[in-house]
Amino acid sequence: MTPNVHALDRASASLSGTKRPARAEVEAAVRTIIRWTGEDPERDGLRETPARVTRSFEEFFAGYGQDPVEILKKTFEEIEGYDEMIVLRGIRFESHCEHHMAPIIGQAWVAYIPNGRVVGISKLARVVDVYARRLQIQEKMTAQIANTINDVLEPQGVGVIIKASHHCMTTRGVHKRTPTS
Repeated sequence: MTPNVHALDRASASLSGTKRPARAEVEAAVRTIIRWTGEDPERDGLRETPARVTRSFEEFFAGYGQDPVEILKKTFEEIEGYDEMIVLRGIRFESHCEHHMAPIIGQAWVAYIPNGRVVGISKLARVVDVYARRLQIQEKMTAQIANTINDVLEPQGVGVIIKASHHCMTTRGVHKRTPTS
């Protein structure tokens, strides 16, 4: 999925109330970080890194430019009385910890009991992706997914489980591994 950079710009500005930095400013900040590590940002292997990192961040944080409510608006009412739980299991996601910007890699299980209408099953995965592609904590992401599904679909019930490995815990700090399955 290619991020809509203009949507990212609008979303970022509206969320923070401030103007989003220009691409050149982000690349300059990455050069500063590279120098801070003790490396030379003009070294052959690093010369294009600031642009690559900036493009990566556009992809990592594309969720700010997407509206999860819009994703769930198209529903189907011809469900012929179906009122059993709908479950999408093992939705793989990648996110980033809002405290350290370290990766969070995991899976989500999303379930709801319809109340007269259903949504295409792929839309559940897309909602997970929208929230995952923002700076996150697992608890907030779980609540955002559940609350959005509940508010838009108005089902009889919603359940969301997220199981993830947090690199802020596994590759730094306490260096403890958490199982992802």
